[in-house]
This record gives sequence, structure tokens and C-alpha cells, in this order.
Amino acid sequence: MDSQIEFPTIAIATRNKHKLVELRRMFGLPESKALSAADYPGMEEPDENGDTFEENALIKARAMCEFTGHWTIADDSGLEVDALGGAPGVHSARYAGKHGDDAANNSLLLEKLASPGLPRTAHFTCAMALVAPDGREYTVNGICPGRILHSGRGDNGFGYDPLFLPDGHDKTFAELPTETKCLFSHRAVAAEKMRAIMQSLFGKQPEPTSPTTR
Repeated sequence: MDSQIEFPTIAIATRNKHKLVELRRMFGLPESKALSAADYPGMEEPDENGDTFEENALIKARAMCEFTGHWTIADDSGLEVDALGGAPGVHSARYAGKHGDDAANNSLLLEKLASPGLPRTAHFTCAMALVAPDGREYTVNGICPGRILHSGRGDNGFGYDPLFLPDGHDKTFAELPTETKCLFSHRAVAAEKMRAIMQSLFGKQPEPTSPTTR
């Protein structure tokens, strides 16, 4: 019989409630085992000044791990549009200037793609980092290809979700149920790779939350 190692408390370096729900679901973690940055009000936000998603994920994970003393997961993700040379990229959350202004970011993106004939192919990228209190670090990446619509659809997502139509689907990320999105999104791809690493570190883990489980 395989030995089962107790799954440790994991700190998740985000205050984004939507992202937190997705990550808890993907890793099958109850709230008591997956604490967010909001659970540590004294923690300051690190300066995400990396040039890549991976660098920013590590910056966030290292900062929260040092503050909490827990194993920490952080991800940095964004939209990369082919016609814009990969923009908004690592600047996705602050594309229009103010961090987290989804409406302004979406409006600017549509403005940049307004010229007739521009290809609208794009993909979401997610880099995920796991940092241990003893300094060990692990990183993985995931992508989800698709295209940018001419107007937003749906209100179930965040960021650029209303404008992003993933390949092979007729609904945007913002129209899809969270449970469905969590099966194939860029974050889901990265999380599956990270689960494999955590399996090797901790042994048997909780299963991802099924679509019918609340």
C-alpha cells in the first residue's frame, strides 16, 4: 500500500478572489489548506518587475513564502496577442495604466486591434511557481490558444475573459462555467503539471474538485 504523506498548508499568493477559487478547485484544496494573501493583511505586495511571467511568479511566491513560512504557490499569467507582438504580455493587468482595471484594459486592446485585416489570434500564458520554506523552487508553464472577439461576451470571468474565445469552443472564457474553464485553461494546464511535482513531493493529494462538487 502506498504511504500517504500529509498534505501541507499551501499559501496562494493572490488577492484575486476569482483566481483563488480557480486554484483551490484545480488543486482540490479546502480553504483551511489553501490560504490566500488576504489572510495575511500585514503582507505587502511585492514589486512585480520581472521581464517574464516566470520571473513574476517567482517574485510573488518567494515574498509570500518568506512572510508566511508556508509552501507557497504563485502564478503570473496574461494575454499575448500575435498581431501586437505578444502584447499586453506581462503588462496584461495594467495594460491601460491602472492595475486591475479590466474595462480599460479590454477597451485599449480592442482599440489596438481596430485596424481591418489584423489577425486576432492570441493565447493566454500562465507561469506557476512553487517555493518551499527551505528555498527549493519549482516552475511550470501552460498556454491556451484562441482568438480575440470584436466585443465582449459573458460576465463569469475576469480580465480579458469576455474577449477571449478559446480554440475548439463557441463560448468565451467569461461565458463558460468556472468548472469547465478549469479543465483546460492555461492555468489548468500549468496546475496539472504542478500537481505532478507536488505528488512527488508530498505523496497522495486531494483530487481536483469535480464539476458537480461545490
